[in-house]
Amino acid sequence: MADHSRLGRGLASLMGEVAEEAPTADNARRPRKAPIENLVANPRNPRRSFTEAELNELTESIKERGIIQPIVVRQLPDDKMFEIIAGERRWRAAQRAGLHEVPIAIVDATDIQSLEFAIIENVQRADLNPIEEAAGYTALMEQCNHTQEQVAQIVGKSRPYVANMVRLLKLPEPVKKMVRDGKLSAGHARLLVGHVNAQILAEMAIDEGYSVRQLEEWVREDNAKPGDSTFDKMQKKIRAKVGAIKDADTRAVEKRLSDTLGLAVSIDHKGEGGAVVIKYSNLDQLDLVLRKLGE
Repeated sequence: MADHSRLGRGLASLMGEVAEEAPTADNARRPRKAPIENLVANPRNPRRSFTEAELNELTESIKERGIIQPIVVRQLPDDKMFEIIAGERRWRAAQRAGLHEVPIAIVDATDIQSLEFAIIENVQRADLNPIEEAAGYTALMEQCNHTQEQVAQIVGKSRPYVANMVRLLKLPEPVKKMVRDGKLSAGHARLLVGHVNAQILAEMAIDEGYSVRQLEEWVREDNAKPGDSTFDKMQKKIRAKVGAIKDADTRAVEKRLSDTLGLAVSIDHKGEGGAVVIKYSNLDQLDLVLRKLGE
């Protein structure tokens, strides 16, 4: 495995090493251009999101100027095929631009090194959204047996930074999607890890434009004890938000039950289960509910 200092320099230095190699008999056989169909995406690439806007912009640039920076690849067992280590976005845009060949820089890399190089390059270029970055660090720890300290050294970040990023993967999937889509920052998201009302608070932060500090205050108030004015205020706001983010089918069922019983009904649907809450104001209303359920 490549040592950490070599990895920490990133792909730019490795590409320089490829270019400076002496033209030995073995190296002379290595192409510097390859048919675009001979390149394949790296399944270990932590970057999963390529927006239409950025691909279209890069496509127009390639049509006008071509590809200036080579795509970094490693050779696959089939001598004609190459797996992309860095430059998948350029490769995708080149296909859109109608290019038949692309410039490549070949490096020797194992599966683990390919994963490491891809993560380092994307982190250094700030090409990953926070969830992709967190998944990349987790992959380095799980697949490469690195500690958080070692990952931090490899990518040039502090250990607390890596630890905080990895924690984002514990968020509910709807909140992770907000982060991936750029609607919620990593700073906002970190405050919501492990919070029972994470999705609701995330929706509130987006809708009302909360700063990280403002969201931190709401999280603190949501954690207050029942009876505190801050708790009561927060619960009221959360109840309003829950009603706003329920899907149309759930609201329709709530209305049907409310009309049947003549009382307020709330459905909290989670996964395959959930809870139905029927609110009554006195014992007569409770007796009415029991009789209707008995019927």
